Amino acid sequence: MKRFQFVLILLTTAIYISACGTDSGSDANEWELVWSDEFEGEAGESPNSDYWTYDIGRGNNGWGNQELQYYTDRPENVALDGEGNLVITALRESFQGAEFTSARIKTENLVEYAYGRFEARLKTPFGQGLWPAFWMLGSNFCDVGWPQCGEIDIMELRGQRPSEIGGALHGPGYSAGNAISQDYSLLTGRFDTEYHVFAVEWFEDRIDYYVDDVKYQTINRSDVPGEWVFDQPFFLILNVAVGGTYVGLPTDQTPFPQRMTVDYVRVYQLAD
Repeated sequence: MKRFQFVLILLTTAIYISACGTDSGSDANEWELVWSDEFEGEAGESPNSDYWTYDIGRGNNGWGNQELQYYTDRPENVALDGEGNLVITALRESFQGAEFTSARIKTENLVEYAYGRFEARLKTPFGQGLWPAFWMLGSNFCDVGWPQCGEIDIMELRGQRPSEIGGALHGPGYSAGNAISQDYSLLTGRFDTEYHVFAVEWFEDRIDYYVDDVKYQTINRSDVPGEWVFDQPFFLILNVAVGGTYVGLPTDQTPFPQRMTVDYVRVYQLAD
């Protein structure tokens, strides 16, 4: 998920080939698990504080995107479900001047890695104006700001398009509307009705994007029209936004509450 609006470029041929499974797997790389959160715990517990912290509030200009929600750390908005999942819940409610609440959790200063395979298995919410995302920011974000820190959007979805996700890369000279991005569409089914695995495989010279081990996009160092800033540790982010430049406004017909259910988040690095 980006901090500003960007334009997704639909490359129909690439998506069709990927969805048919002709370019799948991880190019025979041998990955070794180095960190994971399986979200085991009692129902109502907060996510592990050794791994996750929170963004709280409404942010500047709706977190840079004109979003409508107030992010909280309340169990009503983010908690384990007791069945091995983390659930982020967006609610339609009046809270601290906002009409909606939700949650955004991050591993900033706690779990940060450079290079590897970063994946999450999850089910998205759905409905006009819902904006779930699994993404990453450079660990120097507070020092150099965005987009100099770099941003890797592993998965973001417009709730009104429940069968389509986007993956993008933001950096200096290729951010917001100039981000390098591509959509991936399911041939059948929806991302909110069953679990799917969303991942990137990040190397020194490229980043590969996957859905259910189907590679649908590769962004090489040579593809970016600016500085390649993906040579430092990044931290992970999970959130569900309501409204914003990417998805538009929710309507009276948008059903609430809406939930993003996360089975796990895992980080792998190449085996030596």
